[in-house]
Formats: sequence, C-alpha cells, structure tokens
Amino acid sequence: METAARTAPAAVIVAIDGPAGTGKSSTSKAVAAKLGLGYLDTGAQYRAITWWMLSNGIDVNDATAVAEASGKPAIVSGTDPAAPTISVDGLDAAGPIRTQEVTSAVSAVSAVPEVRSRITELQRTIAAEAPHGIVVEGRDIGITVLPDADLKVFLTASAEARAARRSGELKGKEAGDLAATREALIKRDAADSSRKTSPLAKADDAVEVDTTELTLEQVIECVVTLIEGAGAAKAGRDAR
Repeated sequence: METAARTAPAAVIVAIDGPAGTGKSSTSKAVAAKLGLGYLDTGAQYRAITWWMLSNGIDVNDATAVAEASGKPAIVSGTDPAAPTISVDGLDAAGPIRTQEVTSAVSAVSAVPEVRSRITELQRTIAAEAPHGIVVEGRDIGITVLPDADLKVFLTASAEARAARRSGELKGKEAGDLAATREALIKRDAADSSRKTSPLAKADDAVEVDTTELTLEQVIECVVTLIEGAGAAKAGRDAR
C-alpha cells in the first residue's frame, strides 16, 4: 500500500457501518493507511468467536450454550491497516474465520446479547487505546459501540452490486452464482437488521455514501475527505 501522503488533523475515531458487500473493509483499511490511523474489523471478532464455538462443539443455535461460553475465548485484534491480525487463544484465526461454515453461523452467534456485550467491550477498549485515532468498521458501530465517534459513515449499495462484489471475493467451492449470493446477502441483512440486540442500522448523524456506482478509489477519497473535515473540526474544538 502506498505511503500515506495525507494525515488526519487530529486523532479521530471513525465509525464505518453498512451491510456486507458495500466495501467497508477495503475502504476502511485503505483510509486508515492513508491517514495514519489504526483499523479494526469488528466483523472478524464476531467471526472469531463463532469459529471458536464451532471448534469447541458448542451448538451455535443454542443461545444459552453460546452465552455461557462467550467469555472463554481470548480474542486479540491487531490494528495495523497494512497487516491486520486476529487470534483466538493464541492461534492465528485470519484464515479459519472466513470459511462458509463460519459465515453461515455468525449471525446466530452475534445475535446473542452476552456475545455482543463481551465483543462490544473489547471494541471500545481498542478504540479508546488507539494512540493516533482509529477506523472501526462493522454493523452497529455508530449506533451502539461508539455513539460518540468523531465521524460516522454508513456505506450502502444495491443488492446486485453487493452480490457481484462478494462473489468475486469467494473462491473454489464457496463461489456460487450471483443469484444465490444475492439471496444469502439479503438473508444476512434481514437477520442483522431485525435482531433485538444492536441491530444493523444507520445512526441519525451518520453520513450515508452509496457505493453502487462508485469505484473503490472514489469511495476511499470520499471517506478520506470526510475524515479530514472531522479531524479539523475536532482540532478546532480542542483548541478552544
């Protein structure tokens, strides 16, 4: 990734939300790298705890069993946007958490209140300790995790565009046709938006960016500009 030529005027905390396939991860990592900020993929943390549940024989459809086990795994997230890492109980989980098995189970696990409480606390701690600011991406960051973030961005895109992007990310046996991918995304959106605890939703003060007709570079530039503005505003407030 190219060396950062621009910097955020102040150590800002940025929340980027939106459904799957809108470009959250690619945008967030690139923006953080450009501005010298940390980066946190909160979805990876939910995938990590889901992977741990599956690996340890926990019935992911048994909310009580999931709740009872939610405090057991030690999840550690590295926040370097150039090389973000995630480990569970000391094991590198970056690869295992991206399997279809985990993808199919993560909504059920992440809907359990005890899981969300545990992971939300972890996310808040990471954001609070980020020395130069951080970009935190997920589905409930602006609403629940970081309601006082300096900037909230909500990325959207049509279901067709999101399905095409997601299909392009899948490989081998996991690469299905567009119709199947679109159906899976819509099902995931419905599950995330309707869960009782911290549903996927746009914060009232979030800036919505529709990425359907935009290139990744255009989305990155748009968000970088928003962050620079938020950083300048924060610097002005801090100087008063």
